[in-house]
Amino acid sequence: MQKGWAPAYVAGAQGIRALRRSFFLALCLTAAVATAQTPEPALQRRDAAAWLNKIHRAAQRENYVGTLIYQRGSAMHASRIQHFTDLRHNEYERLETLDGKPREVLRQNDIVHSLIPEAKLVVVERQDAKDRFPALLATDKNDVLDLYDMRRLPAERVAGVECEVFALEPHDAARYAVRLWAERNSGLLMRAQTIGDGGKVLEQVAFSQIEIGVPSEKQKILGAIRNAANWQHYEITYHPANLTDEGWAIPVPVKGFQKIREVRRPLGEMHAHKGREGAAERAANESGQAFEVLQVVYSDGLTGLSVFIEPVSEHRSRREGVASMGATQVMVRRVADHWITVVGEVPAQTVRQFASAVEYRPRPR
Repeated sequence: MQKGWAPAYVAGAQGIRALRRSFFLALCLTAAVATAQTPEPALQRRDAAAWLNKIHRAAQRENYVGTLIYQRGSAMHASRIQHFTDLRHNEYERLETLDGKPREVLRQNDIVHSLIPEAKLVVVERQDAKDRFPALLATDKNDVLDLYDMRRLPAERVAGVECEVFALEPHDAARYAVRLWAERNSGLLMRAQTIGDGGKVLEQVAFSQIEIGVPSEKQKILGAIRNAANWQHYEITYHPANLTDEGWAIPVPVKGFQKIREVRRPLGEMHAHKGREGAAERAANESGQAFEVLQVVYSDGLTGLSVFIEPVSEHRSRREGVASMGATQVMVRRVADHWITVVGEVPAQTVRQFASAVEYRPRPR
């Protein structure tokens, strides 16, 4: 005799199926309403500027600990970040890779120590952290609002916190659109997306887990810097440069981009601190990769690109062409006896315009 289902179980199962149908219908109706909504008008400039500044300040002044997921094209990486600040607005930051080879970056204000454990090596350099996630603005100006319209989108949750969502839409095709998710109270940036044609997400970085307002552990970061004092140290130095004096001219070909830095910097070379320079110099000489490049950095306040100028060398194979990964575009061309490389998170046409604008005018002897 076949055993039948109990009436109570059947009734319960029917109720669950009805609940699922209701839930699915609610989702469909919600999606339909969201699709039918008209786009929000652009924020008033004062309100847009206030939010941009709030997001930027939060990255510098809030104490937070979390996990970051960074995606560019098909590549994805995870990192653990700790950030603390004191009453004098000094910043202390620790960034640890969670996949691939162990790497750790320790920052005190603009001095960055990059630790490579398997080599017992510390690379020290001065970096501007203004344009690194979760910071936002590469400059302190509000010129970005001359180039983008900022709209408020429906609020969402990211990493378990309520966020205000904004779209920054460019006035021209020289830059990408950007979407931002900012924690409602502090303004800390939770997610940022770079948007290409057809609304395609080219690149994004987001917190998958976050604690805001945690007690400062800056002493642990300072302790980690001290603990690496016995490792081999190399310092990357940057020197002010003047391209005009060296025969170069780069008329800015795209509206809104401003030159924010012009330096001479090493690539493929590291300078040892006193007492360890012998090994460093030998390594550089044996590798044949010791050379300097000129770097010019441009920004429109929200995104940027760099122009590198390096002499042609038999030790470094290059060829002209273009490449892209996610939102990042690269173009290489030869001018006289130099390679010009333009790298930026901008559309390909913008990279091409900058590369084509570089001119060499040899100085008379």
